[in-house]
Amino acid sequence: MPVSASAVPSPRVKPPRDTSLPESSPRRDRALGFVARIHRLRTLGLGLGFLCVASVFRLHGAPWYIWTLLVAHALAWPHVARAVATRSAHPVRAEMRHLTLDSTMGGVWVALMHFNLLPSVLFVTMLTVDKIAVAGPRLLLRTTACLAAACAATSAILGFPVDVATPMSVVIACTPFLVAYPVAISIVMHRLAHRVSEQNRWLAKVSTTDELTGLANRRQGLAAATQALAQFRRRGGDAVLMIVDIDRFKDINDRHGHPAGDGVLRDLAKVLVDNIRATDTAARYAGDEFLLVLPDTDIDGAAEMAKRIRTCFAAALAKIPGGANCSASLGAAAVYEDMADVEDWIQQADTALYRAKDAGRDRFVAAPRVEVPPRREAEAPRAMRA
Repeated sequence: MPVSASAVPSPRVKPPRDTSLPESSPRRDRALGFVARIHRLRTLGLGLGFLCVASVFRLHGAPWYIWTLLVAHALAWPHVARAVATRSAHPVRAEMRHLTLDSTMGGVWVALMHFNLLPSVLFVTMLTVDKIAVAGPRLLLRTTACLAAACAATSAILGFPVDVATPMSVVIACTPFLVAYPVAISIVMHRLAHRVSEQNRWLAKVSTTDELTGLANRRQGLAAATQALAQFRRRGGDAVLMIVDIDRFKDINDRHGHPAGDGVLRDLAKVLVDNIRATDTAARYAGDEFLLVLPDTDIDGAAEMAKRIRTCFAAALAKIPGGANCSASLGAAAVYEDMADVEDWIQQADTALYRAKDAGRDRFVAAPRVEVPPRREAEAPRAMRA
């Protein structure tokens, strides 16, 4: 009879190491989730498979002990398997053994049905699909060998009876399995695909976002600066890179604790988001330093933005214990034609920031405008000189 786990499209789960999993750990929770998924499908698969096998046994007049084995396998085995796997030190490894036993019993039922065509093909197909879905070809080869050996041994004991004809009564009995089980598998596939999609979105967010402030992280900030510089080189125009630093931030941490410092960082992040455009990028650069990439903006526009940021940040700090001692210093640099790379751009903005610090903090300073000398025209050939 087919296993419940048939076609479970769950991620391949490698058996745990020899050391037992702790009672409570994310790894054990994932293993128990794997066991629970197989239990649900095993219960459904064996319940529907019971109808298929019973319809054939009724035609052949199977003895009572065969019926007893069928009922026990269909109704009791799914719950026994789950209980054993759940209590095991290695739940996944235990389920792998149970899947092998499922295939072995599948071979027994195929032989006991005298190879009746439709249910036999149905069982073997489902047992093949579930092993590939759970653990790939390696598990499939091992379980298929068990299925074939059990089928051959059982058939030999019975004298190799073969009756491939499938009457309409058996077809009707197999119909619920053919219809309901693929629907159940589709639901599991959809849920797993949705979970993978959510995990991918979470990973994408984690890889590009600063966890504390919700802004872009350093990598994304540098990527935005690189894109702005490349755009300037292609089309010209304006762009400004600005570095924002919190003055006396260490005092907040020392006097009021790191939670208060985290609150200041989040407040500044909110101020930055509220005062930039959709085309701008705000990123946490390092510690209490933030990076603003402002495409299509000149130094005058950056100065106006810096003024708004300082005003809004001062208002936010007024609500925080000890916040009055803090402020924001900003240094900015405009892009120019012969700029070497993004590191050069950041270096110039950083130099402007240190000038703002040295000048007394709580101010905006722009890097001096770089004048690019005009290119000299190539000298005329000697023959053309007057």
